[in-house]
This record gives sequence, structure tokens and C-alpha cells, in this order.
Amino acid sequence: MIFGRTGFGGAVADFEAAVVARDAKRSGKAFVRLQETFGQATEADLLDGGPRLAAVLDQVEPGHRAVVAALVGACVERGADAGRCAPPVLAGLREVLEQAAVFADAWAASGGGALPAVRGERPGDEIVDRVGLEAAVAWWTLPQWETAAVAMLNHLEVRRAAADDLDTLSRLLTAVERASGEDHTYLAHALRVLDGAPLVALHRASGTGYLLRISGIGDNFQLHTLLADALIGGGHVEGDAPTPQEAAVCRETPGQVETTGSFDLVAPDGGTIRNEGAPADIPVVDGVRLLVLDEPSHRRSWPAGRFFPGMRGDALLERALEPEETERWYARVAPAGVTTA
Repeated sequence: MIFGRTGFGGAVADFEAAVVARDAKRSGKAFVRLQETFGQATEADLLDGGPRLAAVLDQVEPGHRAVVAALVGACVERGADAGRCAPPVLAGLREVLEQAAVFADAWAASGGGALPAVRGERPGDEIVDRVGLEAAVAWWTLPQWETAAVAMLNHLEVRRAAADDLDTLSRLLTAVERASGEDHTYLAHALRVLDGAPLVALHRASGTGYLLRISGIGDNFQLHTLLADALIGGGHVEGDAPTPQEAAVCRETPGQVETTGSFDLVAPDGGTIRNEGAPADIPVVDGVRLLVLDEPSHRRSWPAGRFFPGMRGDALLERALEPEETERWYARVAPAGVTTA
């Protein structure tokens, strides 16, 4: 085998061959070259390299695996096939989340204290001695796996193909967050994105109701603007509609535009649905997410845009509900100002 070919494409080929041959010395050298040459990679190198690196990911030395996963994610962000790259990355994320929970539990059991900040390429010996090598490496590399996984989850085909696994990954992440006391909001939201999900929105001031279908929406700020565009902008209810540009940046146009809230988002039991939360926080009633739109209790502004800039989002209005339907749904919600939970 001849090693030493130039550029990122050559580094991928050398690394791939060395990993398959279990040649630690050569794979270590090629690993360094992967990082050194990525910035100058051609489009063809990226399209080819992402899937090739993903295919050997589970064979990569544990200390290097997260960096390679992050490189795969970067290739996907620049056009590599997410469908081919995602399965090994999401499988690796699962293993890392399992071990990160072990890390947090072992840290607490071995004396507790503030969890160590991730600094440097690898954990120190004193940390490894407390929790074990595999758990320490998982904790140290979780941010890189998070970045790689979100790059995959930006793509609808990946979310659809991995639908059966996303709930498991979300539960594992929740366990890590509870054990560690640290939030991983970006990954948590990505794992809970809804696609093609029916949503009934009840506009209390007008007594009307609407069936929408939501997809690719990262947070409720984004949902809020898209609902206002569909209902106020569509002429179905009164209020100040978002501008076309405010709605566009929440769908697929790059950038952010300042906007003002049109509603208070309220759960069926009268509780608040926070803009900072995700559409998956909206309760399911009779198989459908049910949301009440009240008049805004105060003026609130924020930069409209996509929580995940690489993910297309939308809230499509399917139809206005018939009066009898609307009445049945209103019977399932608490009166204005009343919280039943």
C-alpha cells in the first residue's frame, strides 16, 4: 500500500486503508493529515470523503473517533450524502451517551464535585482513574459527537430513516442531562424535531380552530412566527402578521430578522408553552398536538429565524375546522386564565 498521497482525498484514502489494516502508526499519521488538509478540500473530496470516513468510523481508535465523526459532519454540511453518513454517526452517538451517563454517575459516586470542564484533546490521568477510560473519553468527546449528529439530523431523510432510534437517543440524552446537571439544548431539540405532525391551533379570541401540519421546526420561537404567518398573514384571524421576510427566514432563507410575538402559546391545561421550548413540548390530545393561541399578554420581540440554520421548517395550514369540530376541541382545554395541572 502506498501512503502519502496529497490533499484531503489522499488523506481519506490513506486513513481508510490504515484503519482497515489496523495499522495504528499509519492511521495516526493519516489522522493528522485529515485535519491539516480539510480546509483546502475540494467539493469532490468532500462528497467522496464523508461516506468513506463514516464507513470505517466504528473501527477508528476511540481517541480519534469523535474528531473523525466531526469531520464527517463537516463533509455533510458541505454537501456529502447525509443518508450514507448518518447511521455510523448516530450509532456512535448512542454509545457515547451511554458512557457519558456512566461518567456522571461514577463522578458522583467517587466524591462528586463540579464536573470537569472539557479542556485539551483528552482527559487527564486523574479523571480516567476516577471514572474509567471509556466513560472519560465519552464525556470529553460528547460536544464533537453532538455537532456531528446535528449535521446529520438537519436532513429530513435522516430523521425519517432514524425515527425508531431518535426516541432512544433522546432518552439517553435526558439521562445524561439529569445525571450531570448540564444542558445539551442543541442536540436535545434536534432529536425531538417533528416532521409531518398534525397540530390543532385554537385561536381563543375569535373562537376558531385550525389544523396545521408542522415539519422541521427547531424551537417555538420559529413555530410562533410560522403560525402567525399562516393564520394572521393568511387572513384567518386578526393581528399583526409577520413580514414576508420574517416568515421566510423561519422556513429556508438564511439569516435573522427582528420580529414581535403575536400570541401567548398555551397548553390545553392552561400552562405556558415556552417560546424557548420545542414543538414536541406541546401536549398530544387524541393523537394530535393541541395548542391554544391567546392574545399576547405583553409585547415580546426576538430575532426570527431557524433554530437549525441547515434545516427547512414549515407550518402548513391544511384547513379551518368546522364549528362543531372546533367546539369539541375547545371542550378539551381549560378556560382562559385557568391552569388545571
